[in-house]
Amino acid sequence: MTPILQDFSWDRMIAAVEAVKERMLRAAGALEQAGIPYAVAGGNAVAAWVSRVDQAAVRNTQDVDILVRRADFEAVKAALESAGFRHRHVASIDCFLDQGSDKVRDAVHLLYADEKVRQEYPLPSPGVDDVDRTGGYRIVSFEGLLRIKFNSYRLKDRVHLLDMIEVGLLDKSWLTRLIPEHAVKLQELLDNPDG
Repeated sequence: MTPILQDFSWDRMIAAVEAVKERMLRAAGALEQAGIPYAVAGGNAVAAWVSRVDQAAVRNTQDVDILVRRADFEAVKAALESAGFRHRHVASIDCFLDQGSDKVRDAVHLLYADEKVRQEYPLPSPGVDDVDRTGGYRIVSFEGLLRIKFNSYRLKDRVHLLDMIEVGLLDKSWLTRLIPEHAVKLQELLDNPDG
């Protein structure tokens, strides 16, 4: 199917970025208010860490990833629904969509702390206590973020890791701090940053 192209619009581009920010802040705010431990993860966490070094190197993301404990799911669901989200389980992922939206790609996606997203991953996701506070919300620690990104290692994860290398957050000093499976991946990125 051929997409319908609209006119170029800075306003539409800015609105897309603002919508992700608003969704992330609303979800984090609802979890904070309910006293539920969580951490912002994924592209928003990468952007937060990268922006601490170089604001111009920040890459936009289309969704919101939140790390929570599976035992807290019902409380998370209630908190997010009270903030205007609705739950949907799609392709083994629990996500929360804005009312009136069916686009899973721009939803809030849950990751479960201390669990493997996929059985073949060498490590489970970090815990919800492995966080830093920034801008009024909890963000996964840098070490926890690296664990998530090296576990998954999809193209977008490799791009995020390269962004962290580019600004100096991630370098060869991490080779001895990572598990061997992750250190091999880091060495590949350091040896060939242009793919």
